[in-house]
Amino acid sequence: MAPIGFIGIGIMGEGMASRLLSQGVAGSPDTPLVVWNRTSAKCDDLKERFPDKNIEVKGSAREVVETCGITFSILSTPEASQAVFEGEDGTLAGVSDGKFIIDCATLAESDMKRMEGQVNEKGGQFLEAPVSGSKGPAHGGSLIFLCAGSESIYKDTVVQSSLDAMGKATHFFGKEVGHGTRAKLVVNSLMGTMMAAFGESLSLAQSVGLDGSKMLEVIGQGAVQSPMYALKGPKMLKGDHSPNFPLQHAHKDMKLAVDMAKEAGVEYAVTEGAEELFREAREDADLKVAEEDFSAVFKSICKKS
Repeated sequence: MAPIGFIGIGIMGEGMASRLLSQGVAGSPDTPLVVWNRTSAKCDDLKERFPDKNIEVKGSAREVVETCGITFSILSTPEASQAVFEGEDGTLAGVSDGKFIIDCATLAESDMKRMEGQVNEKGGQFLEAPVSGSKGPAHGGSLIFLCAGSESIYKDTVVQSSLDAMGKATHFFGKEVGHGTRAKLVVNSLMGTMMAAFGESLSLAQSVGLDGSKMLEVIGQGAVQSPMYALKGPKMLKGDHSPNFPLQHAHKDMKLAVDMAKEAGVEYAVTEGAEELFREAREDADLKVAEEDFSAVFKSICKKS
């Protein structure tokens, strides 16, 4: 077995890499997990958590790709992804014939297409695999992978074992890169719109004298019940917005989805309104909720009410 690479040990990557180790896909003497992160301390923390696993920390993304036949990557923003991918010692610099690059970030479709072209030009293969899920599902191995691109990568047995370790479901949207990203933006824009509507409903309930906890109970018993509402609702009422999916990242995805809808000529007014709520929350200098969980849009809604 060959080493498996992982670039980006952040909120999502730390959980995903941990699953590769805990499920025995990587970390053995024959199949080390080779990692790199912009903040090297995150890699050191991973090694401390898994002292019995074979984890190699490299000094650059290039070294990870040069060492491994298969490399996963997940960076937090389009800017970070491009900087790491195209940097002098970045991901692309390490690509050569036969290398598999699997990018799990949520980017613009044009970003994914650009990376695919650059990887292919150097003889490698590329699979986009953005994930539906946040910090908890990443640690629990219950992510949903939305893939498109190289079918050879997708059908590779080691890649399938890796996806199975990190997720509960994997979908292949075809060989054209961009379709996985489209699917992810549809999902995340719906999720953000649901959260905005949920926040407004809770704010309204409390403003007209209804008990918030009782209303969560009512919502949970009806047709509008949702696992997200059940998980986030009690925390929102307590003011607990510890980040699982940072608000600034949720807004980034919603803006990308709104732009995609405009380009497609699709009516998207409800989501546009929700995107505006998230933008206002992100830019509120007094609330400072950009790095809090995306449920913190509730704080902005309450402030305006």
